[in-house]
Amino acid sequence: MPRLRRHWCGTVRDSRLRGNDGCDICRCPVIYAIALNTAAAIPPYAIIRPMLPPPLAILPQLSGGYRAALDFLIVRSGLLICALFLLAGLVAAGDYGITFDETLQRRIAQANLRYLLGQADRIDTDLYADRVYGVVFELPLLLAERALGLEDYHYVHRLRLTLSHLFFIVGGYFCWRLAYRLSGNRLLAILALLLYLLHPRIYGQSFINSKDPVFLSMFVLALYLLERAFRKDTVGAFVLLGVAVGLLTNLRIMGVMLLAAALAMRGLDGFYAKPGPERKQILRTAGLFTLAAGLTLYAVTPYAWTNPIDYLTASLSQTVDRPTIIPQLFQGQWLLSNELPPHYTAVWFGISTPPLFLILGFIGMAAVVVGGRRRPGAVFRNNRRRFRLLLLACLLLPPLAAGLLGSTQYQDWRHLYFLYAPFCLLAAIGGGWLLAALYRRRIWRAGVCGLAGLGLGLVMLQMAQIHPLQYVYFNFLGDRTTPERLRTQYDLDYLELAAREGLEYLLQSHPGETLVVRARQRHLKILPAAARQRLLPATGGRNADYDLVYPGDAGQADVAFNSIYRRRLYNSTLLTLRPLDAARMTPEALAAYQEIYRQAVAGEPIIRADYNVYLDSRRFTFVRENCPPGGRDEWFGVKPFPMEPQTLPPYSQQAVFYAPYYNHRVRLGAVCLAVIQLPADIQGDLILTRRNLGNFGPAALPLWEELYTFAGPGLRERIDQLRQKQPPAPPDAFAVFLDRDAAGRSRLLYAKRNCTQSDFAARITLHIAPADLADLPSHRRGHTFENRNFFLDYYGGRPGGECIAAVPLPEYPIAEIRTGQGNRWQVNLYPPDDPVPLRAAYAALSSIQPAVRAVFTLYRRDNQLTYLRETCKAGDTAAGFFLHITPEDVSDLPAERQSAGFANRDFVFDRWGGHFDGKCLAAVPLPEYPIKAIRTGQHIPGQGELWAAEVRVGR
Repeated sequence: MPRLRRHWCGTVRDSRLRGNDGCDICRCPVIYAIALNTAAAIPPYAIIRPMLPPPLAILPQLSGGYRAALDFLIVRSGLLICALFLLAGLVAAGDYGITFDETLQRRIAQANLRYLLGQADRIDTDLYADRVYGVVFELPLLLAERALGLEDYHYVHRLRLTLSHLFFIVGGYFCWRLAYRLSGNRLLAILALLLYLLHPRIYGQSFINSKDPVFLSMFVLALYLLERAFRKDTVGAFVLLGVAVGLLTNLRIMGVMLLAAALAMRGLDGFYAKPGPERKQILRTAGLFTLAAGLTLYAVTPYAWTNPIDYLTASLSQTVDRPTIIPQLFQGQWLLSNELPPHYTAVWFGISTPPLFLILGFIGMAAVVVGGRRRPGAVFRNNRRRFRLLLLACLLLPPLAAGLLGSTQYQDWRHLYFLYAPFCLLAAIGGGWLLAALYRRRIWRAGVCGLAGLGLGLVMLQMAQIHPLQYVYFNFLGDRTTPERLRTQYDLDYLELAAREGLEYLLQSHPGETLVVRARQRHLKILPAAARQRLLPATGGRNADYDLVYPGDAGQADVAFNSIYRRRLYNSTLLTLRPLDAARMTPEALAAYQEIYRQAVAGEPIIRADYNVYLDSRRFTFVRENCPPGGRDEWFGVKPFPMEPQTLPPYSQQAVFYAPYYNHRVRLGAVCLAVIQLPADIQGDLILTRRNLGNFGPAALPLWEELYTFAGPGLRERIDQLRQKQPPAPPDAFAVFLDRDAAGRSRLLYAKRNCTQSDFAARITLHIAPADLADLPSHRRGHTFENRNFFLDYYGGRPGGECIAAVPLPEYPIAEIRTGQGNRWQVNLYPPDDPVPLRAAYAALSSIQPAVRAVFTLYRRDNQLTYLRETCKAGDTAAGFFLHITPEDVSDLPAERQSAGFANRDFVFDRWGGHFDGKCLAAVPLPEYPIKAIRTGQHIPGQGELWAAEVRVGR
């Protein structure tokens, strides 16, 4: 081995191979040296030379023979690996499907481009929150698409995949260069590069996700430029770093952490520097760096041009508390994305990263900590050591902050993929530390290198097996005790990538046929033109031959479907193709449907209509015996009512819209049926619905809807009880009631008999004003209320021709509720206080004498006027109350009231009190100035006073 080291030290021609001790190759591990020795014995240049046209101008190093070729391969190893991965990616890009985010990101870029071209006066995106997304990567994608004249979305999609993956490879190249700068060892730099490129989830997302992997790649580039800036310490290097940080912050506002880190490191340099030219240089570079970052961010962010402060605050708010809330399956429980536990990111990172990578990363983290403990004072003076400390901080602080702040996250840890850049660099450091510890144990070193190579090879094999669903990778830490166990624990193919494979399977299994498929439009439009001519969407009255079913489709019949994802690995997708006609079903699926039909018709229907509805063990079966041929396809739904978080079905899209369980009918000869299986924990009321697929949306009435209650009195009976206690609503208005469910949670009930289509289709506005503005969600800060506008379909339905809805209210104390339907009607409500303080206030009145006894008994105490009625119905407090306060000194009144001589404080009873135990009590605060007299009572506008009483309180 010493002879081998001397040989390589004497033949290395490129000085960049030498490390701090004069020869980097001399410190290479055993496996690397053996590989190079084998290459030297079989001159690679003799093999390569016949394949290359001489002379090769771009590879002048090869002109010296095979040793120069080896020098080139060693020096350019990272570049060659990146080129190989890019070639593989160009071939594999055609296998990937489309995500729901791709069309959204493209529309955001189009909105920004319209604004830049002066075709719009503002950036108008589908969702208001999307306006803050940076387009420094999306706009070039859109411009490239237009420059190439691409109109067919099949080619547009392929271009987006290719460019996104190309930028991911660019990030890998800079990861390789940065790892070499930190370790001084090319083998460790290659290790960091392979770890970066071979993370299955990130590799898969690098094609289909133009946000998170792009931010990761830009983060690596910014880290490289940061290390370079502090190493060179020139104005140009820091200005270039500022440009990179500005671009990074445009992609995600989290890029400001590198701005803060660079300024902190520059501040340390200034602290240790001597006053004079050196400190001035530090201040100059820090100032120009900050200026370059700010100007770059402003220049590439059109939304910030009109109001930069609003952009920064909105971006930070969006990062911490995104307004879109979706349920996620985590460790076997459905949790809302804004209520995730603090360990969410750590668990996902642990179960979705290959074990070898985890081991090396943890060793690297330990090496940095141990190295910092030996000479803690030198950490902040040495560029390399403090950069390693920065990597550790970048890895640990963001997930810690996300957990403590309760940040909204969606499906796995993809919003924090940028953490993987410092993790790879630390893993390379850990690999070097491990090999150094085993320096004198050659067999152990060889074994460690062999295990590392075996681990990388195993990861590559797994990625090839699950291609193109690498982003659904789980390691052995995921719970895989049974083949289907993982499905019940975590989200799998949540981006619906396997849809492309499903559609291609249909083309292969039905050669020459033209099929009608019910699938999301985005999955069909990325297919080649020839495929789109054979797979037609189920629109325009066509009856579908197949239904593309995903876990996002909340209702799935418990029968044997055709599973199109044939490789039965632990991370296989739930995608299925459901044949909608018996002629296309497998024998197993046909037998399963026939058995369901036989069991259903053996019982009595719970609803009799054109489709009879049967219930058996939480399975609803909609059956029509003589189903006419043709006609539109139909959609059947079962909606938990009221739709509260406890009845949340899997994969519903927003917290304000708990999607129903639904299914489409299948045809068995003359019989049509649809099957919906509900979870065992659904209780209470259900709305059963039948619709035509061409007659869907808030403006379209269902063919029929019925309300079904599992047991006990249902919500309709509860609404009838509330109607008896409150005065009738105006003819065109909904009756609106404040109510609590069985668990004590507040809700708002809407009801109207003889509900017309215009009543059903008009949007209902709901503004909820909290008692404390700090209780508002972060995206509503700066407002005085929370906005929950909705259509009746969101929270209710039209069973039996009556419109009803039940809207859950927030848990925080509510000061006022305003709801209505435009100019049709509007109601203001003031939620009553908790009965406990009302009872306590009632008990305190026994110690004082009433000021006046009238329809209401009035008490004056502690600068407030209390109204009490011992036997009180809801209608007794429905009329408005007037309160006229005459001061001892008229000058205490506001100027506009001095001519009247009294202050007018008309109010609604529920604003200051409520009902409890058949009584009603309200306590109205009085002004601080001395009061001479009070006149109060109830009145109805246009009719006059119902009663009045005077209270003399002056001295």
